[in-house]
Amino acid sequence: MNDQQLLRYSRHILLEEIGIEGQERLRGARALLVGAGGLGCPAALYLAASGVGQLTLADPDHVDLTNLQRQVLYRTDSVGAPKVEAARLALAALNPEVEVVCLARRLDETSLDPLVKACDVVLDCSDNFATRHALNRACVKRRKPLVSGAAIRFDAQVTVFDLRRPDAPCYACLYPEDGEIEEVQCAQMGVFAPMTGAVGALQAMEAVKLLAGAGETLNGRLLLIDAKRAEWRTVRVQQDPACTVCASRSG
Repeated sequence: MNDQQLLRYSRHILLEEIGIEGQERLRGARALLVGAGGLGCPAALYLAASGVGQLTLADPDHVDLTNLQRQVLYRTDSVGAPKVEAARLALAALNPEVEVVCLARRLDETSLDPLVKACDVVLDCSDNFATRHALNRACVKRRKPLVSGAAIRFDAQVTVFDLRRPDAPCYACLYPEDGEIEEVQCAQMGVFAPMTGAVGALQAMEAVKLLAGAGETLNGRLLLIDAKRAEWRTVRVQQDPACTVCASRSG
């Protein structure tokens, strides 16, 4: 690292758990973020600020006025622009050293596979079960750690599926693909703006720990947040031996 980089990342370098070696790992790392909305925006900001070398942002949408209540990468003059392009400009202004790859399209299982294979960590910031399950299958196949977040109304959850570990659960262990789960979105139900920022920041925190090799992650634990009551709790999540997605993994 040069003098400017040492200065920019000095507060990370001062941490014994990260140091120069951990910061170098962050600079060489590649993260895939699926979704550039309420969760993806703060997650991308903190990953870029932390110096993660390459961020791939995937989102097919354009910025809408209703997004500005919580999607903090965008400004009023961003309305109408592709989200990933507006995000790239904002992230470049924050940290021009970070490479931002923009994918202005919806990803399916076929397109996800090479993207997941090429990255070091995946952040699920999407808003629908079809994308979440496709992303989970790709991460299971490629054994890549998946940081999952979700938020609706005043409720949220965050967890890590460290699929490099043969005993780690996957998203389908928690929400089976054939399960009857009602799909709700903030466009119909509403969402508390500061909570999305907290969840996205937590996703970035878990991703940075995974990439730098610092501390313990939420692997095997689901963090549940009730913003209305200011309550946080964790519950254990174990691999389902009958899971149709991950149970066949060999050690």
